[in-house]
Amino acid sequence: MSEERVGAAKTTYREAMREALREALRSDERVFLMGEDVGRYSGCFGVSLGLLEEFGPERIRDTPLSESAFVGAGIGAALNGMRPIVEIMTVNFSLLALDQILNNAATLLHMSGGQLPVPLVIRMTTGAGRQLAAQHSHSLEGWYAHIPGIRVLAPATIDDARHMLAPALTDPDPVLIFEHGSLYNASGELATSADSVDLDRAAVRRPGTDVSLITYGGSLPKALASADHLASEGIDAEVLDLRVLRPLDGEAVAASVARTHRAVVIDEAWRSGSLAAEVSARIAEDSLYELDAPVERVCSAEVPIPYARLLEQAALPQTADIIAAAHRAVG
Repeated sequence: MSEERVGAAKTTYREAMREALREALRSDERVFLMGEDVGRYSGCFGVSLGLLEEFGPERIRDTPLSESAFVGAGIGAALNGMRPIVEIMTVNFSLLALDQILNNAATLLHMSGGQLPVPLVIRMTTGAGRQLAAQHSHSLEGWYAHIPGIRVLAPATIDDARHMLAPALTDPDPVLIFEHGSLYNASGELATSADSVDLDRAAVRRPGTDVSLITYGGSLPKALASADHLASEGIDAEVLDLRVLRPLDGEAVAASVARTHRAVVIDEAWRSGSLAAEVSARIAEDSLYELDAPVERVCSAEVPIPYARLLEQAALPQTADIIAAAHRAVG
């Protein structure tokens, strides 16, 4: 995305998330952070480093190892006027709180006739590529994007990591933020303005005319690298970052396909029943006559993610797979 950046500063994705938390805690006394090891241990991925010392144990709360209990506590706090930020260590552990998220947080506003908003933010790390084996390498954002009553965000850039939290805290519905583990060490320039962050819209990260590479989260760097390689071959690829998985920005997808007439959807989740399947279906429904080639999908292999590095890399979408799919689409 070609934006002019004024007053930009170098930072990492992790530091951008931390500064977003710090700003939220400073600006609103109702905000507090809770989860396993978020305090004395500074979070499993170091995002909350230093926040306990700055804000104290009432605002940075270490919880017992019970996702159902502390997500439920977050729901109760939100119902009583607080603005809790709940950190679930990794997405696979969120399944232990699925009843709280699906049957309580997502439904209370609807079932109460608008009387019981649940302004809860739940952050969790997602994705594979770090040799954490099958039980800690899930990409389940698409599961949560299936649920009405919640908003699902997947910040993939420094700016989105820094600026998505503040508007998420003002949403009357629960907001789930998925942070891909491979992005925490990513560094770049941070724009001082939050104007480019929109919790309803996808973002074109690179304009193009020949093929649309549609993705989100940890796959965005791979899509951008693939677009660079394709450019060296004379193929002008557009990269669309979905970044908001629910509500999905179908208009942006359709607009991108209308510009390029070809689409490659990249999704680290498994192919069957994936978010990539939903995006492909929407292209078929809304943009079928814009297409000059079938929609291509690049997803993870239909296996539990292996531990061995070479096998793990073979199971995940890689730039070579994206480039090959783009070549098939362009013909």
